[in-house]
Amino acid sequence: MQLAGSEAGTTTLINAATSLRAAGDYERATEIYSKALKESSKTLKPNDRKLAALHNNLSMLYSETGKIKEAIDQLEKALDILQKSSINPSTDIDIAATHTNLALAILQECSQPSESTNSKSDSLNAAFEHASTSIRMYIAGNNQNQPHYASTLAGYAQVQYARKEYSDAVKAYSEALDLIAQCYGKDSESYAITLENLQQTQKAAEKFTETGVADAIQCAAEKSPETDEPHPESNKTIKIDKTIQSNNTIKSSRTIKTEDNTKIKNGMQLAKEYWQTYGKPLLELEEFRDYKNRIAAGLVGHGSECYGFDDEISRDHDFGPGFCIWLTDEDYTKIGEDLQAAYNDLPQGYAGFDSRKETPRAKSCESSKRVGVFSISEFFENITGFSAAPSQDEPYLWISLSEPTLAAATNGQIFADPLGEFSKTRQSFKLMPDDVRISLISRRLGMMAQAGQYNVPRMLARKDGAAAWLSINEFVRAAASIVFLLNNPISAGYLPYYKWQFAALRKLSARMASRLSNVCNQLESLMRLSSAACFGGIGFGEGTKGSSESESKINEIIQNVCNEVVEELKYQGLSNCGETFLEWQRPYVEAHIKQKDSCLHSL
Repeated sequence: MQLAGSEAGTTTLINAATSLRAAGDYERATEIYSKALKESSKTLKPNDRKLAALHNNLSMLYSETGKIKEAIDQLEKALDILQKSSINPSTDIDIAATHTNLALAILQECSQPSESTNSKSDSLNAAFEHASTSIRMYIAGNNQNQPHYASTLAGYAQVQYARKEYSDAVKAYSEALDLIAQCYGKDSESYAITLENLQQTQKAAEKFTETGVADAIQCAAEKSPETDEPHPESNKTIKIDKTIQSNNTIKSSRTIKTEDNTKIKNGMQLAKEYWQTYGKPLLELEEFRDYKNRIAAGLVGHGSECYGFDDEISRDHDFGPGFCIWLTDEDYTKIGEDLQAAYNDLPQGYAGFDSRKETPRAKSCESSKRVGVFSISEFFENITGFSAAPSQDEPYLWISLSEPTLAAATNGQIFADPLGEFSKTRQSFKLMPDDVRISLISRRLGMMAQAGQYNVPRMLARKDGAAAWLSINEFVRAAASIVFLLNNPISAGYLPYYKWQFAALRKLSARMASRLSNVCNQLESLMRLSSAACFGGIGFGEGTKGSSESESKINEIIQNVCNEVVEELKYQGLSNCGETFLEWQRPYVEAHIKQKDSCLHSL
């Protein structure tokens, strides 16, 4: 299958460049984006929305590299294409999202030191016009209940905050918060972030009223710390989480200094606060001071808190104050033992929490410990069996690494890494070769076809409920995996082990512009129906064994999920085949695998 010079080839270039951008390889990303842009003049029509997506992705690249004027230029080009191609440009949600992105990019430009007072005022007015236009478009199309409207409201609020129109910003954040609660729930990360922004805006409004402009400006100058969240990839760059992370953000960090553990929401926050209070001063001791600019710290690895999924139920094991310290092999040889001893001498309790509760397994040997001092190579070898990720030309080694293993190696947060060595090694495990990713996609297609499309109806017809239930389980696991793989691990991360698969899938699906975002709910519905379909009886209130109504719904859901996967394969340029029995998609998908290694290809 020849991709060069084709629409699919251009799409592949865009996806490759986007992955490189997400990995921070801006030089290569720029090179491939430029190639895609040049090729698009032959493969895409001037008003093709894929071309608008390319300009949107380029704007993200320029924004992340500080080239704000270029980012704005790319967004304006995307806007022009969308307006010319839209059937109804006054209500087109993609156009509305681009207006919001332009507003935020202009805000970013306003933060540049070179901006004069008059120029900044003009820029803020331009940002306001874009943000207002986006709001009006959603209202005109009666789309105020759409999840993306929350990001538009948050963007508008941020503009109004920068313009010191605090009451208007409070109103917009409040409306965004209500919509997020409705669409994603009050326990979602987006809800927590937007709530905090709302509270900070309310404080700024009060301070503005009480003490005037000077104090309000000081309040507005608070910056939020960088987060360690991966970026979703899409032709829509706006999302709630990104909205609050620009230079005009109002989210602030807090250090817990009381012994009231109700202020600690989760294990990651506890680890970070414990690090700030005791870990950083530890590195100022005379014996470690010369190494502090070479030492990384954070919380990564096994444990629900590393995924952000822990709650009060999680606190009965492997929980409590603690963090990881990572050293190079050379530094570990010199100070590792002494630093571990000093770490052990830190206060065991913190912020109302007792000493860390560890399971016998975590205490059993050095390789099982979850916090403390590690060499970087030892840390990753304990999790994956490799001190660093296999090279890009070792697909057989990549194939040997399960997705849950890779998830454990790449989750969590890094609190400090001045040398960058730990971050580099961790990032290497995120850079799964595309040939391996495509091979895994093909395998998941095969399992979804075999277990879901073929065996579920056959086992139900045989009234073998146990076999049908196991077939549904295999289909669900393969479908969850393919959602992560098609969203690309570089931005979406990896599917974790079974206990947290649906928590991770819900979180991924809730992100703005996530691919296959409808699959999660369908899989949960499938699992709810499976008991009645496989073992239905009078005790279930479902009629006779193998309830026909539930069977029919199960088969319908399975086929709907498969249909959505086919459309996504076509969208990403991985297939041009319309066949909905997924086994027949595999040759089209595997045609994109460049390496000849047998481990990458089906028989």
